[in-house]
Amino acid sequence: MDFYPFIRVEGLSAKDFRKQKIDIQNFTAVIFTSRNAVDHFFRICEEMKIKVSQDCKYFCITEAIALYLQKFILYRKRKVFYGADGSTKSLLEVMNKHRDNEKFLFPSSDSQRKDVEEWLKANKCEYAIPTLYKTVSNDVKDLLADTEYDMIVFFSPYGVKSLFENIPKFEQNGTRIGAFGPTTSAAVEEAGLRLDVKAPAPQAPSMVAALEQYLAEINKK
Repeated sequence: MDFYPFIRVEGLSAKDFRKQKIDIQNFTAVIFTSRNAVDHFFRICEEMKIKVSQDCKYFCITEAIALYLQKFILYRKRKVFYGADGSTKSLLEVMNKHRDNEKFLFPSSDSQRKDVEEWLKANKCEYAIPTLYKTVSNDVKDLLADTEYDMIVFFSPYGVKSLFENIPKFEQNGTRIGAFGPTTSAAVEEAGLRLDVKAPAPQAPSMVAALEQYLAEINKK
């Protein structure tokens, strides 16, 4: 078993951020849907010597991301909020309770979550979505050329995109494909690949559990 990332995250420079003409200090609330967003938001603030107000509110998609903020701010529950179950729906429910008079900043990659943006638009919120980092394909040509894998597992739609950027004429043949998350599963199928292992599922909340279940079924045959 090999662990090799098909993608990597690259942060935008302060120079490139300035081109977006977004003043971070004009916003009263920040939305985080990943640790990458947290890291690059505070990196940009440090590089540009921006002091974020102590009254700024933070809305996080999971409790884990909310707790991760302790690396950068003095954690106070009255200004850090998170969704109950890690879903976008629960995040938006929390935001809805506090949306009045807030100006939302949604730091993201070059492809943000459209569902959050649609909610901000629908609720006529004042907001901005700065791009702070981008997802880039790693070179995996040699890796795939040297080894014939029985299975390739993807954890992001960008991993699927990277596969075809590296090998445009990739043919699945007998290679099994696994995918974690609904958007990743959709990307696999949209690429015309056969999806063999899908997670999370009711009996397999993690990819490890899904693989164990799949292998157990194969061994029964």
